[in-house]
Amino acid sequence: MFSILSDKLQSVFKNLRGQGAISESNIQEALREVRMALLEADVEFGVAKTFIARVREKAMGESVLRSVTPGQQIVKIFHDELTALLGGNEEPLNLESPGRILMVGLNGAGKTTTSGKLALWLEKQGRHPLLVACDLYRPAAVEQLATLGRQIKVPVFVPSAGETDVLKVAAQALEWAKTQPGNVLIFDTAGRQEVDEALLEEVRRLKEMLQPQEVLLVADAATGQQAVSVARRFHEVLGITGLVLTKLDGDARGGAALSMREVTQRPIKFAGVGERLEQFEPFHPDRLAGRILGMGDIVSLVEKAASVIDEADAKRMEERMRRAEFDFNDFLAQFKMMRRLGPLENILAMLPGMGNLKDFSVDEKQLRRIEAIVLSMTLEERSNPDLFNARRRQRVARGSGVSVTEVNDLMQRFGMMRKVMKNMGNFKKMMARAQRAGVR
Repeated sequence: MFSILSDKLQSVFKNLRGQGAISESNIQEALREVRMALLEADVEFGVAKTFIARVREKAMGESVLRSVTPGQQIVKIFHDELTALLGGNEEPLNLESPGRILMVGLNGAGKTTTSGKLALWLEKQGRHPLLVACDLYRPAAVEQLATLGRQIKVPVFVPSAGETDVLKVAAQALEWAKTQPGNVLIFDTAGRQEVDEALLEEVRRLKEMLQPQEVLLVADAATGQQAVSVARRFHEVLGITGLVLTKLDGDARGGAALSMREVTQRPIKFAGVGERLEQFEPFHPDRLAGRILGMGDIVSLVEKAASVIDEADAKRMEERMRRAEFDFNDFLAQFKMMRRLGPLENILAMLPGMGNLKDFSVDEKQLRRIEAIVLSMTLEERSNPDLFNARRRQRVARGSGVSVTEVNDLMQRFGMMRKVMKNMGNFKKMMARAQRAGVR
């Protein structure tokens, strides 16, 4: 996400930092490049123009031009203005009783999946969500929501087959909710291929009836300028309370995120960052601004790691590595632990200076082949890698669909890793003995 914009901005700032003194002409030239970068990233023209004007006003100040580090001062101005453009401080959901959330948007934006993701997120926050299927037009939409509900163990209200009156369904759902132990209702509504008056009128009447605390517009971040016009129209009719951006992991431009926030003046509350149901997170404007400018996002990385890594498992792994007892069972467990953090490119993007490594990519197919090799081993072989001979390696290669050379390569690397761990363990033992002997 935002890789195009991030590359261009970091190039501009590198040039500014490299100059001992900065003049107005330097800033004007830099701002021209930034404006072009924003437009290439699909930021709406009016939004880009306003953003540049705000930055220019602050960057031209005497305190900036005459400061000891004017380049760094300008980067800070960009960070602050970019944070403001993305929404400033993040805004939590309003979940006061009766706790109703209306999900709206076009077909294909991911409303139904996002409803399931939001329900799972609320469940993790200690809430008791309920899902209501109000998309009565799209084939299989009701069944899709019901399936998601079963996956995350959240109750789903399913309307009668053939029902077409969405207001009737909503009224029945409210009565049903009284019999459930839930305290937040999420209404998944119908969409269209494009904004039309029938769609907006139906959703407007539904909102009027439900009086929800939140009306969240689910928008595909990859749709560019269309997403901006969709956001503007939905807000005019419904008065949306927030945005949920989907497919942020797949859009290199990301300008829609900047534009929709600006034209609606409503916060981006959540972002979908992958296909899995747990790949859904609150939107933090300041953290994303840091990522775009190459400053990383260590806070999100730590939070993500804490949410997926079991502390007891991590300590057990550390002990086994320290004692050089690391085997393929531990390797597989560590491998799965890392995969739960998400794509490695996304993890690297959270490290300062690592988000825009040139020519770097992680071969997911290669990672899956490594996992297949380990899964093709017997439990005994995983526990005792020294058992492997030529015949066993050939069997594992056939079972995992790879070549014997790939199996040998993995075995060689694993052996080197164990050797390093063993040497580290021996070094720590030597240091401990030296300390006990009073050696300083």
